[in-house]
Amino acid sequence: MGFNGLNCSTETMHLLSDAETRSISPENKTGSKAGGGRAAVPVDKYGNKTGPARELGTGWKVKPYEVIEPGETLVLADIEGPGSIQQIWMTPTGNYRHTILRIYYDGQETPGVEVPVGDFFASAFTGYDRFAPLNSLMVCVNPGNAFNCYWPIPFRKRIRITMENISTSGDAVTVYYQINYALNEVEKNTAYFHAQFRRINPLPYGDVYTILDGVKGQGQYVGTYMAWGVNNNGWWGEGEIKFYIDGDTDPELSEGRTVAGSTGYPTICGTGTEDYFCGSYNFEDKAAKRYQEYTTAYAGVPHIVRPDGLYEANTRFSLYRWHVTDPVRFKKDLKVTIQALGWRKDRRYLQLQDDIASVAYWYQTLPSAEFPPLPTADEMEIV
Repeated sequence: MGFNGLNCSTETMHLLSDAETRSISPENKTGSKAGGGRAAVPVDKYGNKTGPARELGTGWKVKPYEVIEPGETLVLADIEGPGSIQQIWMTPTGNYRHTILRIYYDGQETPGVEVPVGDFFASAFTGYDRFAPLNSLMVCVNPGNAFNCYWPIPFRKRIRITMENISTSGDAVTVYYQINYALNEVEKNTAYFHAQFRRINPLPYGDVYTILDGVKGQGQYVGTYMAWGVNNNGWWGEGEIKFYIDGDTDPELSEGRTVAGSTGYPTICGTGTEDYFCGSYNFEDKAAKRYQEYTTAYAGVPHIVRPDGLYEANTRFSLYRWHVTDPVRFKKDLKVTIQALGWRKDRRYLQLQDDIASVAYWYQTLPSAEFPPLPTADEMEIV
């Protein structure tokens, strides 16, 4: 088998392939060959053409977007495989925490991806009227809140991508989108892309935050996004991230005791929250005496919400870390946790009660384990 044309880079762009390029948007809902730009200009009840293209007709940007009413789910894509999603671009309106992106593989009823759209694109604290640029290899957010995903998303038999509007305020979501993919055989050792959202607000005193648990099968962990709202004064990021790999949570390892939030001991143990996100010393610009945003290929803090002296009362951080060159591989199971630690005045650790949300990104074999129930709209809302 030659180059299958699915996982492309600068190292493969010169290679020929039998892959078939396709793209789904509101202008070609099925991605079919020669299926784009066919929408008819709408007419009113009197038969008069309406809309911006009423004079130009078919082929002139007749249907560039979809509208999702509250309580409705839109099927963005339903594709017969094999193949791979290579890029997703979209720009939605509405409350990003109340717009849920899901991906289903090969006829599974359990989603492999279930994440609010803002968090999936590492932008929880943004909105239609609030933009924060993000420039990384796997996710980009460009002016106008244009969300771009470059995670390879392969599938064998079928992939179905949906977006649900769970808004309780009655607001519809308008979404422009383009899903670019290629069709060809996938390699035998190809795993499936997964992403899972969690949130706890506030984290109970003394608890450790769980980013991911319950994963069964073989795969690799490839990324973390966190939306962290600080509920105390002072530095908040002394906590360690821990990866429990292939039986590390066995109670016999810790003589039946729970140690720092879990039985057993982790194979990978970090040294601090800012260290894990490839920063250091509190993300502080010491000359300016303030937190410093940064966005790089593999890690960043692209957005910091600062108190404004009135209604913006909390400091909030968006943080991402992509394990592109250092995936965490597992053969049987995986658990990922992070501590919320600050400082007391006498230089003892303070266990924090912060507002913490996360997205875990990983690849694994099927079947996908059932995810924990998604929080309700009220429980997910950022207030």
